[in-house]
Amino acid sequence: MAILQMVAVIVISILLVKPVGSYIYHVFSDRPNRTDKIFGPLEKGIYAFSGLRKRPHMNWKRYAISLLLTNVVLLAVSYIILRIQSGLPLNPNGIGDMQPTLIFNTVIAFMSNTDLQHYSGETGLSYLSQMVVIMMMMFTSAASGIVVAIAIIRGITSKGKTLGNFFTDFVKVHTRLLIPLAIIVTLLLVALKVPQTLSPTVEATTIEGQHQKIAIGPVASLVSIKHLGTNGGGFFGVNSAHPFENPNPLTNVIEILSMCCIPMALTYTFGKFAKNQKQGWVIFGAMFILFIGFLSAAYTAELRGNPAVNALGIDASQGSMEGKEVRFGIAQSALFTTVTTAFTTGSVNNMHDTLTPLGGLVPLALMMLNNVFGGDGVGLINMLMYAVLAVFLCGLMVGRTPEFMGRKIEAKEMKLIAIAILIHPFIILAPTAIAFLTDLGKGAISNPGFHGISQVLYEYTSAAANNGSGFEGLGDNTPFWNISTGLVMLFGRYISMVALLGVAGSLVSKQWVPETIGTLRTDTKLFTGILIGVVLIIGALTFLPALVLGPIAEHLTLLK
Repeated sequence: MAILQMVAVIVISILLVKPVGSYIYHVFSDRPNRTDKIFGPLEKGIYAFSGLRKRPHMNWKRYAISLLLTNVVLLAVSYIILRIQSGLPLNPNGIGDMQPTLIFNTVIAFMSNTDLQHYSGETGLSYLSQMVVIMMMMFTSAASGIVVAIAIIRGITSKGKTLGNFFTDFVKVHTRLLIPLAIIVTLLLVALKVPQTLSPTVEATTIEGQHQKIAIGPVASLVSIKHLGTNGGGFFGVNSAHPFENPNPLTNVIEILSMCCIPMALTYTFGKFAKNQKQGWVIFGAMFILFIGFLSAAYTAELRGNPAVNALGIDASQGSMEGKEVRFGIAQSALFTTVTTAFTTGSVNNMHDTLTPLGGLVPLALMMLNNVFGGDGVGLINMLMYAVLAVFLCGLMVGRTPEFMGRKIEAKEMKLIAIAILIHPFIILAPTAIAFLTDLGKGAISNPGFHGISQVLYEYTSAAANNGSGFEGLGDNTPFWNISTGLVMLFGRYISMVALLGVAGSLVSKQWVPETIGTLRTDTKLFTGILIGVVLIIGALTFLPALVLGPIAEHLTLLK
């Protein structure tokens, strides 16, 4: 029955790939379609109000600068609001201002689509901050990832000279995709008893006669976009393990499908732009095979439970339920854990700190790879980056100039791809080492053993992959952790984005090369296998030693 639950959710998510992917293609194809009649007048009003009546196509540099400047402005506005939230309206519970380094961490976390939370939502933010800052950045950060993916797809597949207009794409992704989907999911969640209110905390009397304050608020609207936008930041400190955010198995399924729908569908969108749907299915297939492998590992590890506990003769038929909600059980907890880190959402419905060592290795490995579907837009462009790398490596082996999608891959593209690939392990492993070399870093660790290594490694991996989930055993609300993870999130988000926009800009300006008998086909099952192999080899070479020191060593100690 447990396996059937997971299979049912996965099948539904696959069935959504084609319709959602086709819809996204029509939104960004720049061809007239029926959605123009619905959303066109609204968008014209936005363009007129913003002074964007003329929206010429951009080269990759202008596209990247427009992205960065828009994000900087939104980040600055958000910082100011959090700095003075105690004096602003919609603060019925009298929540004070945040500490400056925590604000620095929070605004970067939500602008970078990471949503790392070193605070507890219900006690750290007013309703105004939750709606105007957090929800606003959940929309804009997801939109930034999607439009960059669309621009890169155009660069790889089109025969034009530009990547489109950033502001046109940015408006469309809000009006035609994120906001309509968020409204639908919000209504579903409200119907399933997720709170949506501006009322202050509820006063309740317990069975013992004690008075208790129960936090509520505009929960459903935040939960919808946090999953659709692969954001992950919870309204409550315990995120989707809280019964108000995720009250029952049905809401759990809705939240999982919300995380999956856009990243999975973008592979189909890529195929539509390429005018060769096999190209999209190759990318999807590589991601899906990796996803199923990691899901199987997580479910098996949690079902078998803790080896040390099992050795005591304690009944382990229910698996390891430590840190999990009974209403979800092993299956939906393992599925949620795998989805939230494969799709780099960061939302959690169980405590990752209490996963078995091998169960905890799965989310770590998925964030280290950062391309098994990944976040909105970012996962696709990371896998396309590995596809170009795979073509390049195969070309070197046979002594031919590598080509991808009809364009030659040369030194300039490979230098930019090398930057994007190398920056990810560097901003994970270097800060992890620094944390262990300083008292400021070591002082936050709650477990001095191998698990403590996993805690620190997980924190920086989550920040670099723009995931946001945590082992939560780390005392991370300190200036050292707020500043260091803030910088990691910043570099992890924008360096790779700009580098890959540069690759797209270089490819789009190249002459299209017709396919010959010597061209490596990238729309075959063989290339799917090559792509999976390249991803796993690069991942193992960069991260396996660190994993051996953390979860693998911890697992071996439990076998004694």
